[in-house]
Amino acid sequence: MNKQQNLLKKFFGYETFRFGQNEIIEQILSGRDCLAIMPTGAGKSICYQIPAMLLPGITLVISPLISLMKDQVSNLNEVGIPAAYINSTLTDSEYSQTMQNISYNLYKIIYVAPERLNSDSFIRFLNQLNISMVTIDEAHCVSQWGHDFRPSYREIATVISNLKKRPILAAFTATATEIVKNDIIRLLNLSNPYTLTTGFNRENLSFSVEIPKKKKDYLFHFLQNNEKNAGIIYCSTRKQVDMLFDEISNLGYTVSKYHGGMNEKVRNQAQEDFTYDKTSIMIATNAFGMGIDKSNIRYVVHYNMPKDLESYYQEAGRAGRDGDTAQCILLFSRSDIITNKFLIEQTVSDTNHKVEYDKLNDIIDYCNTDKCLRKYILEYFGETPDFENCNYCSNCLSEVETTDITLDAKKILSCIKRMNEKFGAGLVCDVLKGSKSAKVKNFGFEQLSTYGIMHEYSKNTITELIYFLITEGYIKTVGNQYPILALAPSANDILFHDKQVLIKRKIETDLALENNLTYDENLFEILKSLRTEIAEINHIPPFIVFADISLKEMATYYPTSVDSMLKINGVGVNKLEKYGNVFMDTIYKYVLKNNIKPPENIEKTSFKSTLKSKDNTKENTNILSYHLYNEGKSIDEIAKIRGFTRQTIENHLIKCYELGLEIDITKDIQTQFEKVIFDAIDEFGFSRLKILKENLPSKVSYFDIRYFVAKYKKQMLEG
Repeated sequence: MNKQQNLLKKFFGYETFRFGQNEIIEQILSGRDCLAIMPTGAGKSICYQIPAMLLPGITLVISPLISLMKDQVSNLNEVGIPAAYINSTLTDSEYSQTMQNISYNLYKIIYVAPERLNSDSFIRFLNQLNISMVTIDEAHCVSQWGHDFRPSYREIATVISNLKKRPILAAFTATATEIVKNDIIRLLNLSNPYTLTTGFNRENLSFSVEIPKKKKDYLFHFLQNNEKNAGIIYCSTRKQVDMLFDEISNLGYTVSKYHGGMNEKVRNQAQEDFTYDKTSIMIATNAFGMGIDKSNIRYVVHYNMPKDLESYYQEAGRAGRDGDTAQCILLFSRSDIITNKFLIEQTVSDTNHKVEYDKLNDIIDYCNTDKCLRKYILEYFGETPDFENCNYCSNCLSEVETTDITLDAKKILSCIKRMNEKFGAGLVCDVLKGSKSAKVKNFGFEQLSTYGIMHEYSKNTITELIYFLITEGYIKTVGNQYPILALAPSANDILFHDKQVLIKRKIETDLALENNLTYDENLFEILKSLRTEIAEINHIPPFIVFADISLKEMATYYPTSVDSMLKINGVGVNKLEKYGNVFMDTIYKYVLKNNIKPPENIEKTSFKSTLKSKDNTKENTNILSYHLYNEGKSIDEIAKIRGFTRQTIENHLIKCYELGLEIDITKDIQTQFEKVIFDAIDEFGFSRLKILKENLPSKVSYFDIRYFVAKYKKQMLEG
């Protein structure tokens, strides 16, 4: 074990780093600026907390939320890492004491709000310290194209330039498009940064879009089935938050609410109640949650559609930070579109209108697609998933009927054409429905051949079909706040070439997802109660004691010794010393009382490998082979280790090469055949490998062919 691995085990209780963590840590320790785009729950904090312990001076962490600072500092001090925060919640005496402790080098990590950087006296104080690294958390806040732009973040680069010695800069965010990524590098003045995007896929999260007739009925039924779980319900307006808070409270649930119309003291109390498990449900606007460190959130329900996919993925990603399964449900209605357009007009400057409307259209498409929801999200953030169906989102899991709507599509497209492509979805829908409104009559649309040809459908159904055709690219929208419908070139394939159009219609809307990790539920509840008692005594949130996933592993493997307890994910040396005995004693008594024989060996498994799927292949098998190969293992060795054929491992490596991961497989490729294979590709194409194989020398393997096909495609893309 190297130094960083020792610290990982000692302070955080994990044997190995997650994907991307060690790379970022190595780059920081080498003195290089870094930008890491890692999804919520991927372990961004460890990427700067471990280097902070190894670098000679202190690490300054710029964080946008007070609640996040408090949770992070509590967690660090709990595991034995000296840390403090400086923000407006400190009393004068607390502030003075903290500043004095900093000057005495009593802390390794100090969290500050970006607004603090505007103080000249604070800058002078910083120049007296040995600052080895400055970490910028939630770095997307620096970009006006990000979903949480904060002007105070623009001051960070200036402050750093005024320091006597430039520290290492490390920026982190969970979601960033290419535009935002470039903005972060430029506006923070990162110097030749090492950039890493570990991927946006959160395999433990299930995604669902539901279009219920009555949102409240759906929500109340969902809460009834999840009453033991903690969750967040997001609403687009304060009024909606207040209304749901009253109604859900009256049903007997323990509920908190949070929005900008509440005073700061009440908001902080609401967040604390939720964090400390005093309430199980948080109902909030998007003012709540950025950076919240509560790990046992089992669901996030969006009662209204957010304004863009970045916001949605950031908010939904607050579920399942502990790696356990969690549900992300978006309840969609057409009125959400109107609300978001109003909010855009009220809050965004004119120069940004087009960008914000484009983002709104993207999330509308997400709500209307019948394809895999996970795949849609990953492609939006620039990834190329190696699957068509994740077998874990509502579109993949629901029993559906595939309906041929080619004739309906022709009717809709013909109507738009006959209306000269100058009107919006509402009026097109009225004409197809056969409305007798004054507007229809004023334009003479009752004379059109398409007038009333879909009278048998409800207006909602026609609107749904229109939005589906927009999502599929047959209809394009022109304009922002009041877009008009026009035909895309591909519409001709339907109108004149009889291209078939299919849509999936859901038979059932309820999504019941279960954790496939078998654990003793009675013991789990006992351990949760014990955790709550310990948390109350120590005045810390329960999840800081142990995460839910740690308790579930304890309730699976019944650890009653130091060795077996240390094999539980999330149990490190410090936590073992603090809480190990009381948990082991409780488990030991339970085992004796119930005559349970614990398994002799606790096999540590990645939780994502236990996720339920149709083909039981949820583990990212390509990446595992990739790491073994880059560690120097041969293809045959990897095949033996993993229990696969050589051909399967070859396929894994090719896939990683296609995805652009850093991998050199030419040592296993017959490179002397490159020209002859490229010539064959030019002659026969690359869609059918068998034809290429038949027209190449017998010594050329399928592995050689697949590699050079991938290389050929890359060269084509690069021009």
